Amino acid sequence: MTRKLRVAAIQLRSGIDPAANRASAMPLLREAAIAGARFIATPENTMRLDRDRARMLAAVGPEEGDAELKAWGRAAQELGVWLLLGSGAIATGSGKVFNRSFVFNPDGKIAARYDKINLFDVTLGGGETYRESETVEGGAKAAVVEGPMSAKIGLTICYDLRFASLYSALAKAGAEIITVPAAFTVPTGQAHWETLLRARAIETAAFVIAPAQGGRHEDGRATYGHSLIVDPWGKVIAKLDHDEPGVLVADLDLDMVAAARDKIPAWQGGQDFTGP
Repeated sequence: MTRKLRVAAIQLRSGIDPAANRASAMPLLREAAIAGARFIATPENTMRLDRDRARMLAAVGPEEGDAELKAWGRAAQELGVWLLLGSGAIATGSGKVFNRSFVFNPDGKIAARYDKINLFDVTLGGGETYRESETVEGGAKAAVVEGPMSAKIGLTICYDLRFASLYSALAKAGAEIITVPAAFTVPTGQAHWETLLRARAIETAAFVIAPAQGGRHEDGRATYGHSLIVDPWGKVIAKLDHDEPGVLVADLDLDMVAAARDKIPAWQGGQDFTGP
């Protein structure tokens, strides 16, 4: 029996109001569900994209009792789908937030959480500097969840994409699909986005689903868009060639994962070595 799963990646342009962001996303989620997607993924910062640190920290609370999280759970239940909320800011209680992904099952319950491990502290030049660690507390644990069709889904977020060891760990833990919700900058997106996504798919012999933020946001930030879905052989099987909100749907043949891993077992990891 073949294992085929229809999935969707939702491209958004989130602002600073979580309720407005959800309202904008819902028509796209419904479109994906009507198209038959059983697993739907949204980008990083779906709930709120706001680079004003003080304003964002003042607005964010703990996970328990968060009305927007409950609303996203109801959305998964209403649509009868597995839903990856790419990420939302969750207060840590120590003056920072977690950049946290949530997976909801079709009953609207949280099936998995993942806190972004690798934080975006970079200087791109031209006055473009990011210090995510000033606001976000990094996570410490990888996450794999069993989703529809018993598919094993590994969770990552945006800048994690540059750290191959995390993806290797997810593959070794059995992940057949790896999600990469993102809010890539325009210069890094143009240079590296597709190349890195294809590399991670090839290295792990897993499907990669990468829903992205795109365009000029309410807080003034610009993101790259160009959401992708890549197969275990590194082939792009679905792509949005723009930064506008939209829906990307693809059919995944999950049997491809085992076949690719049998052909080239590099995903198991090579020999340990010492440096020069």
